[in-house]
Amino acid sequence: MSAWPRSERKTVADLTPPNFLLRMILMSISVRRWLAVPALLLSLLVAGCSTAPATTSSTSGLRVVVAFYPYQFVAERLVGDLGQVQNLTTPGAEPHDLELTATQVAAIASADLVIYQKGFQPAVDNAITQANPSAVMDVTTIVPLRESLEQESADDHAGDPHLWLDPTNLATIATAVSAKLAPLSAEPAAINQRTDALTAQLGELDTTIRAGLATCERRVFVTSHAAFAYLAARYELNQVAIAGLDPSTEPSPARIKQVHDVVAAQRVTTIFYETLVSDAVARSIATDLGLRTDVLDPLEGLTDASRGTDYVQVMTANLQALRTAGDCR
Repeated sequence: MSAWPRSERKTVADLTPPNFLLRMILMSISVRRWLAVPALLLSLLVAGCSTAPATTSSTSGLRVVVAFYPYQFVAERLVGDLGQVQNLTTPGAEPHDLELTATQVAAIASADLVIYQKGFQPAVDNAITQANPSAVMDVTTIVPLRESLEQESADDHAGDPHLWLDPTNLATIATAVSAKLAPLSAEPAAINQRTDALTAQLGELDTTIRAGLATCERRVFVTSHAAFAYLAARYELNQVAIAGLDPSTEPSPARIKQVHDVVAAQRVTTIFYETLVSDAVARSIATDLGLRTDVLDPLEGLTDASRGTDYVQVMTANLQALRTAGDCR
């Protein structure tokens, strides 16, 4: 899929400090293994970058860089105390708007493994091309993107990127990540053991969600934008989105009328909105129709407002929200 382009995005070449300094750092890093970057250059980089530091989980051993939260969850569960996991997207930030610092690009170049989703964050795609890390995993090569259906989105045949909202997809990705990490680790048996535990937990989550949504009064749910096609397909629900795959796009009057018609025909009680994008349109439609509003989290990132501290907890909260809206017994 192609991410929704934003003309204001900056390329890696636009970042500070000056581009010649970035090239010097990248030249000092082996594509095969981590070499220490001179302390002077690191101090210059830190002084020249204003973006908040990325999330890390350790300081030694394996070095894994992930593009945004769902893959941080997987990597941290597998790596544990055997290394560090760095998330390029600051907690609470909208991942589509990511701009990378020179320090983050250097981290990509020196990582043992970079986990990202091609097309989702153009800044990450560009940095990977320039930094040429030793090992990269594009998750769409593990779980291919699906197309949005007409009733799900105002976009025609756009690849929905939110593949992690099907827990079985995340389990498949975890297994693939494990296959990359285990040979690099001093304790491959520990990586394999953690993989088994994580995939079992994701399997239990899948079973819980399926059972929880098995007997619902209504199977249609209305969302602020088309982020839940994988979840809907997995659990035999029908997503109706006010906006398309780009949450910043204003819905047309014709689309709003279509949503009104669905709400009336399906006796919908709730309009869902998200934590990282504006809820103004969802609340406006809900007010016009006398409906409730609630959060359905696409888990692109965690915030203080998230209904849980990790993927499993937030997905469980999503289940409860869908059960309430669908009058599930």
